[in-house]
Amino acid sequence: MTIKVREYNHEEDFKLIGDFLVNTYKPGKEIINWLQPRWEYMHYHPYLFVNKLDKKFDKIGIWEDDGMIVGIAHFEHHLGTVYIQLDPNYSHLKSEMLRYSEENLSGISDQGKPYVSVYIKDNDTNFQAIAESMGFKRGDQYLEAMSQYQVPKIFPEIKLAEGFKLKSLADDNNLNKVNRVLWRGFDHQGEPNPDLAGRKLMQSAPNYRKELNIVVEAPNGEFVSYCGMWYDPINKIAYVEPVATDPGYRRMGLGKAAVLEGIRRCSKLGATVAYVATDKEFYLAIGFEKLFDRYPWFKELD
Repeated sequence: MTIKVREYNHEEDFKLIGDFLVNTYKPGKEIINWLQPRWEYMHYHPYLFVNKLDKKFDKIGIWEDDGMIVGIAHFEHHLGTVYIQLDPNYSHLKSEMLRYSEENLSGISDQGKPYVSVYIKDNDTNFQAIAESMGFKRGDQYLEAMSQYQVPKIFPEIKLAEGFKLKSLADDNNLNKVNRVLWRGFDHQGEPNPDLAGRKLMQSAPNYRKELNIVVEAPNGEFVSYCGMWYDPINKIAYVEPVATDPGYRRMGLGKAAVLEGIRRCSKLGATVAYVATDKEFYLAIGFEKLFDRYPWFKELD
């Protein structure tokens, strides 16, 4: 066993890490790492470039055993918040990965002090004990949940109010309408910036499939609900990200219809389960079951 740590090289390592996440997934309720679609979504989200984090890729650490990836410590949308992906056979690397995070992935708090916050699963008592021994403290805000939907053999009927239509972006990829529903659906005020570069960036992701991204079209022709859907054909899983409904059209069952239609389409490809990284009541009412929380473990640095 020869463990080496090296910097992330996006061109060479993006797919390798995606494959690592695919390979460390096991069916059931014990999801140890990110699912591959979240890794891909992170890299094709405009936040990465707006925050100039594409210039910070060299801060991401990769652990290898004889050239095989066994662990990654990385940021997502800003420095200071850290995620650790680890082969369960290499749990002895946890303390080393925390030290690496302190030294390479720290951020600056609103109070102007350096810090690092590492997400750890609520049932990983071993990792929690290691973090506590190194001066980390568990936070009780900004938890990240994981919820799971078992795809039924007989898929439920998807209902829409009269005059509304379900479409995929393979049917109608009007980026101005996509831009508007995502802007309004995440409660931004006014009209969106007409620049569509961020929308085009997301659609350029290697596994982005227009036929799995669902919109609800209102009688006036506007898109008023959106469900992004990703499919991992190796593990036969669907991943929901993002979902947004225009505030003027909420509580009409439109978001539910879009999510179910996306899952239904993935089920036709072989998906047996769907995941979403939240435990919001909206998803639980659809039939998702919460599996666990990831807690942020915070440490203020000298």
